[in-house]
Parts: sequence; C-alpha cells; structure tokens
Amino acid sequence: MAEQDRKRRRPRRQKREPKLYEERVVNINRVTKVVKGGRRFRFSALVVIGDKNGKVGFGTGKAQEVPDAIKKAIEDAKRNLVKVPMYNKTIPHEVTGKYGAGEVFLKPAVGGTGVIAGGPVRAVIELAGYEDILSKSLGSNTPINVVRATFDAIANLRTAEQVARTRGLTTEEILHYWPINSKSNWFVAPSLVLPTKRKRPSHSV
Repeated sequence: MAEQDRKRRRPRRQKREPKLYEERVVNINRVTKVVKGGRRFRFSALVVIGDKNGKVGFGTGKAQEVPDAIKKAIEDAKRNLVKVPMYNKTIPHEVTGKYGAGEVFLKPAVGGTGVIAGGPVRAVIELAGYEDILSKSLGSNTPINVVRATFDAIANLRTAEQVARTRGLTTEEILHYWPINSKSNWFVAPSLVLPTKRKRPSHSV
C-alpha cells in the first residue's frame, strides 16, 4: 500500500515543447555605465536563431546577468525573423551586404562545397539552412556589424521568379539551365557554375 501511495504522489513530468528555432550565441560583451555613485556593469548578448529551412533572425539584449541578456536577445530575434530565398541549398546569385564599416560578400557554391564562413557569418548562414556557400568578410570584424551586413546581403537576394516578374519575362527566359555533368540529374543556373580547370590536350607522337 505504501508503494502505491508513493507512486500516486509522484508529480507527473511535463512534456517539453519542441523548439521551433535553433539558437546560437554569437557574442557576449560586458558594458559599463558610469553614474554618480560609481560604475554599473551589465551584459549585452547577440543571438542568432533559425529553423535551418529558410527562416533566420537576430536580436540583442542587455541585463545584469548573462542568462537574462540571452533570453532578451532570443525574444528580440523572434520579432525580427526574415525568410530567405534558397536554391539547391545555396543562394541564387552573388551578393554583397554592407552595414556601417562591416561588409560581407556571399557567393553560391556547387553541392559538396560546404559552408565556407567564419564567426558571425557562419552562424547566420547555417541557421538559415544554407549548406553550400562561399563567403568573405571585407570590412569591420565587430560581430554586430558583420551580422547586420550578412542580413543586408540576404535581404538583397532575388529569385528567378522575382526577376522574371519584374522584367515581364518567363523564368525559362531568365535562366538557361544545363546539367553540371551527364551523371547528375539536377540543374543549376549559369551564375552558379564555378569555373573548372581545363585539361591541357595531350600531343601524341
């Protein structure tokens, strides 16, 4: 009887709700405010969130403790979610984003290349869902400027359908598709094909 009473008294564990977005802390910085009585220390957090399926956002938060700053940054990021265009797990075309002194260059890559990026750019690219992309940070290395420049680059991406609609043409007229090789079943736009080294012709004697 006693064992049965213990089992009844045990509180049921609440099921955790699955997370819709993956979170990644990019930077945590300690900020100081000088007041009449001395200095006040707080923490600022920069967080990027995304579902790895075309939705990504970033946010900042300040608090006296690091966990509280991260929570505020996550809530801010959820309010700033954007949907990004995707083409075969890469971007449709080359693009450069700028914000302040930060400048980020993004270039599409063929399948199997992976994410060639570092620091804040990698966090944004991976959480957006891109798997094959080349990038280069050309300006300031400040994390918030790099993140904002990356989002500026993503915001300037345009799909073939958008360009065709603007020009009054069809998608086939905008893009001329052809396979990378005879063994592959998928096609890429001309801007996505990277130059390959040509083999020198062998001169037979």
